[in-house]
Amino acid sequence: MISIESIKKLVWEATDITLSLFRIMVPILIAVKILKELGMIEILAGWLAPVMQMVGLPGSMGLAWASAMLNTFYAGLIVFASLSADNPLTVAQTTVLYSIMLVAHGLPMELAIARKAGARPVAMGLFRVGGGFLFGLCLHHLYQWGGWLQQPNVLAWVPPSQEPSLVSWAVNQAKTLAMIYVIILALVILLRILAHLGITGIITRLLQPVLTVLGIGSSAATITIVGMTLGLAYGGGLIIREANSDRIDKRDIFSALALMGLCHSLIEDTLLTVILGGDMSGVFWGRIVFSMACVFLLVRVISRISDAGFYRYFFMPGAAATEPEQGMPH
Repeated sequence: MISIESIKKLVWEATDITLSLFRIMVPILIAVKILKELGMIEILAGWLAPVMQMVGLPGSMGLAWASAMLNTFYAGLIVFASLSADNPLTVAQTTVLYSIMLVAHGLPMELAIARKAGARPVAMGLFRVGGGFLFGLCLHHLYQWGGWLQQPNVLAWVPPSQEPSLVSWAVNQAKTLAMIYVIILALVILLRILAHLGITGIITRLLQPVLTVLGIGSSAATITIVGMTLGLAYGGGLIIREANSDRIDKRDIFSALALMGLCHSLIEDTLLTVILGGDMSGVFWGRIVFSMACVFLLVRVISRISDAGFYRYFFMPGAAATEPEQGMPH
């Protein structure tokens, strides 16, 4: 029988996690809104036009990727839908665009979460944007080489355009934050139940061979599962708490955050892209394989870097619960 005291502890734990996340999210949401009103998305889109052409897409689709990077993946989809009538794409091109946006979207918010967990935002940002471009380039040449998915893409559903007033925008953001709290509370309860039933240990043992091959310690299994399935925004509070504990090696934290950065929200975002004409070969299977290959190489690279180099370029000692050894830069 669950006691009232246990329920209070769970609610307080979820509230504490959510507040730590909201301290990051609220300022970022406001800053992104200001950047959007100042026209920064259109400026970024102009810079991205040559990059989009390199992956076989019209330069105008840079606006969709720019919207996704500075706002959310959903914002990028809305822009793509608005451009699709004048810029018809094949299924292959649509899959390439979705795949790029899936890897690099919501960067102001998600890089702030990664920074709170200890990762240096410049390193993580370059890894995600560069990873998105490289993934798109690989998919483009693969589909072109095989002549696959060259049929025209037909949108089965168009996301509704959202141009709300400032008040409506604030109300929508408040609803989103409330939903995040509900999800975090559910996550805390679920993780407690899974741990009590011993299922967390089973999942960790099942993941351990994969993480071992990648070079990530099994202690990072829980936050990796949360991030990959739900995404950094929903799992961010849990990720920050676990990352700033003494339970996980700092190199494992960075590697796990890198894996989650390239490959997260596997359920929700994948289903959404498939509805909108993306192909599973890229948005799901390709993303998983590409992400694991990148992290496999990343782990080998940072394992050869000295502690001083690791803390200088990849991880922030001040964000970690355990300070680096003497000689580390502060």
